[in-house]
Amino acid sequence: MSRFLNVLRSWLVMVSVIAAGNTLQSFRDHGFLSEKLYTASPGLVNGLQARTFGVWTLLSSVIRCLCAIDIRNRTLYYITLFTFFLALVHFLSEVFIYHTAALTIGVMAPLMVASFSIMGMLIGLQYLEVEALSQNKKKN
Repeated sequence: MSRFLNVLRSWLVMVSVIAAGNTLQSFRDHGFLSEKLYTASPGLVNGLQARTFGVWTLLSSVIRCLCAIDIRNRTLYYITLFTFFLALVHFLSEVFIYHTAALTIGVMAPLMVASFSIMGMLIGLQYLEVEALSQNKKKN
């Protein structure tokens, strides 16, 4: 396996662990979301919304961790890539369409993580393709 794919796997595990921590925060105290993310409309954040956000974040965390474990699984790889696109679109829409979040560090961090992850996973696809081609040549 290439060095890049190993770095990508480590990145996915790190992002997954951080997401799991954010999940715990969302379940423990919904004020976390109104203070860090949805600062433009904190009154819209309630316990139900925080728990829903927590479940969504936990699901993303599990998917990303599973991809790190089995990075050659194409279906899982594309689902993981989609979780980052979904996060990027979510946070951008909250800032620019719904105006419930401001461009604070609490929003910029997930935007940067999603963007870097998308770039890394798109580059990783090239490495996976080269790896698959070289294995096919060895079989023939």
